[in-house]
Amino acid sequence: MWVYEKKLQYPVRVCKPDVQMARYLLTQYGGPNGELAAAVRYLNQRYTMPTGRAKGVLTDIGTEELAHLEIIATMVYKLIDGVSAEEMRKAGLGDHYATFDGDLFPKDAAGVPFTTAYIAAVGDPVANLHENMAAEEKARATYENLIRLTDDPCLKDGLRFLREREVVHFQRFGETLMHVKDHLNSKKHF
Repeated sequence: MWVYEKKLQYPVRVCKPDVQMARYLLTQYGGPNGELAAAVRYLNQRYTMPTGRAKGVLTDIGTEELAHLEIIATMVYKLIDGVSAEEMRKAGLGDHYATFDGDLFPKDAAGVPFTTAYIAAVGDPVANLHENMAAEEKARATYENLIRLTDDPCLKDGLRFLREREVVHFQRFGETLMHVKDHLNSKKHF
C-alpha cells in the first residue's frame, strides 16, 4: 500500500541541543493534538467514508501524519543528542530518562501518556470530517506555540513546515466535507 523512501518528508536541522524544547515537542509526538493521534484517527475513519475520493484523502493525510511523527521524533532525538542524564533531569525529563533512556514514548510535554481517547471517531462522515478540521487547527495552533518557544532558527524552519502542512490538511478536509455532503444530498436513483 505504501512506498517508503527512507528519508524524511522534510529535512530536520537543529542548531544546538535543547532538552527543554525536546520536552515541549513531545506534545506533538504523543499528545492529544499530536501526529500519532491524527494518523490513527484518519486511518481508522477512512473505512466509513462514503466515497473512494473521501477514503483516499483520509488515507493520504493519515499516512502523511505518520511522516510527521517521524519528523517530530527526529527533532527530539537531535535536540537531546549527547546530553547527559543530569541535563535530562534538569529539563524535567529525568523520569523519562529513568524509564526510556533516549527512546521516545508517546506522551505529551507534561508526561501524560498517549491514550486512545484522543482518537475521535463516531462513524458519521460529516461529524468525523468536522472533527478532523478542528484537529488540524489545534495542531496548527500547537505548532505556532512551539515556534514561539524556541530561538533555534533551524528548528523553527522544520516547525513552520509542519504548521503549513496542518493548514493544507485543514483545506483538504474542508474540500472533502463539501464533496461528502454533496454525495449524501444527491438524489439516489434505484
